[in-house]
Amino acid sequence: MEVLKQLAIILGITLLGEAIAAVLPFAFPASVIAMVLLFILLLTGAIQVKTIEETGDFFLKNMSLFFLPAAVGILEHAALLSKTLVPFLLVCVITLVLTFGATAWTVLAVRRVQARILQKKQGGGSAHVE
Repeated sequence: MEVLKQLAIILGITLLGEAIAAVLPFAFPASVIAMVLLFILLLTGAIQVKTIEETGDFFLKNMSLFFLPAAVGILEHAALLSKTLVPFLLVCVITLVLTFGATAWTVLAVRRVQARILQKKQGGGSAHVE
């Protein structure tokens, strides 16, 4: 029964994200709105991590299943895609490299900030992270 409660909370936040996206005067992904809402609720303590942890872990462990419909959709339009295959692959490679770069830069920046915080807590010791 606990899993149903967790699922209801996650789906409720998702539904709220859909409702907000529907009334916005511009296009914005409802999934992003729902993630921001969940983040705010977790930060403010309105929802505790343990409240949705089990269902969230299930979704994370099975994330690859959620990409199957998108992959099937691409395969359904293979004829249309074959006409623009080179530009499509070019965009895929460029965005892949940019995403990897942005992720690496973000991880490095966060590690530097964490090292500075740790250094201040230790009284100015030498905590250096690269």
